[in-house]
Amino acid sequence: MRRWLEAPLQLPDGTLQQRDRGTPQGSAISPVLANLFMHYAFDMWMAREYPGVPFERYADDGVVHCVSEGQARKLREAIANRMREVGLRLHPDKTKIVYCRDGNKRRRPYGQTEFTFLGFTFRARKAIDRNGERFTSFLPAISKESSKKISGEVRQWRLHRQIGRTFAELARAINPIVRGWMQYFGAFYRTALLPLLERINAYLMRWIRKKFKRLRTFKKAHACWRRITRQYPRLFAHWAWVPTFW
Repeated sequence: MRRWLEAPLQLPDGTLQQRDRGTPQGSAISPVLANLFMHYAFDMWMAREYPGVPFERYADDGVVHCVSEGQARKLREAIANRMREVGLRLHPDKTKIVYCRDGNKRRRPYGQTEFTFLGFTFRARKAIDRNGERFTSFLPAISKESSKKISGEVRQWRLHRQIGRTFAELARAINPIVRGWMQYFGAFYRTALLPLLERINAYLMRWIRKKFKRLRTFKKAHACWRRITRQYPRLFAHWAWVPTFW
């Protein structure tokens, strides 16, 4: 570990620069050491000082669950002091006290009513109970930032321009990525992910119209689409979730 941390930095011109602090950018040792440090600096401290307060932490991002606003304010100050003790500080903009509002009308409103953690935004959302009755619950769904990132990646694929490939080749190329999104972001409130998956269908429809001149009109391309999706309903991973028979 010492050799890893003390290894010199090689510049673009090939020269070596000695380092005396920090960890190599992008190296595997960085997250390992960060998690090891936070385990002792935060996790074990919380377990020792506040054993009755549940929390989750991933790298340097965490959520602490309190039963009241008063407890949350006191705990935020205690955590800030602890971070100063170990040479760190809380992010002034990202550290917030959030009121997890649900359908309970008796609770008074609070300024912050949502937060984002690990790509999910937690906020009040409509839900349906086992009896089919609608109610308001505090639930996670894919965040706007994650949706924007995925949307940008789908746009960069330029599926509608890859007319040199077959439909099956496109499926083999994108299915592992799309399946990963579905497994992760579709674990909670799946409907929030569906517009992104439907956008892939729109690109595939454009691919059909560009690849085959006889299918340039929407009516003919639509008929082709219905024929393919009926014959191969699981060709693309996202077809398991989004409507394919337009």
